[in-house]
Amino acid sequence: MGIADTSIAATAAVFSGVAAFAAWKTATEANRTATSVAQIERDRWHTEMTPNVGLALTNERGRPELLVRFDGPAPLRAIDGLELSIRDDRDRSNDQTLAGGATREERARTIWGPFRLSPHIDGADELGRSAEAFSLTHGEQRRFALERSLPPRWYEGAEGARRWEFEFQNHAPLRVWVVCQVEGHKPWKLTANLITSGMAPPEWIRAH
Repeated sequence: MGIADTSIAATAAVFSGVAAFAAWKTATEANRTATSVAQIERDRWHTEMTPNVGLALTNERGRPELLVRFDGPAPLRAIDGLELSIRDDRDRSNDQTLAGGATREERARTIWGPFRLSPHIDGADELGRSAEAFSLTHGEQRRFALERSLPPRWYEGAEGARRWEFEFQNHAPLRVWVVCQVEGHKPWKLTANLITSGMAPPEWIRAH
């Protein structure tokens, strides 16, 4: 093979390599685009399938209760696992710990709000923070007994009780987390703030 033939072969190899690289890059970008479009579609579908979970407070049976209702959407026939928990007024996990003051553990065991779930009733834990996961079919409703939250030890005496009532019970909303598990879907984490003044008739709030 002469020098000219060698040069031609080398040039052809270079162009072949460039073409192969261009084809690989095009295919990679096409796959990336397809993956992105598919993810957007999955996210859109996930949003459209967000469970319509209604919550309300009532005392129609002579005691405060939290009502939970599943109203759709129609393609979701049931929520396989619904996890309910009472939120605090804010995240206190990073609050500064002062000498002689509330410890991190004490803050975590305090329900910073007007109500807690009645401990050991309707599947509630010992603290009244959360309830055992349960299922709801379309149109079904579940009741949970409530009781007033308890002031921690540093709200001492009559003055402390009055301060707790003023800060966390008079007109303070009941804040709730609702996590919905449905087979074949990513979990939905929803929240709702329920007004505690005037519970009859119950005012339904959609978690979002």
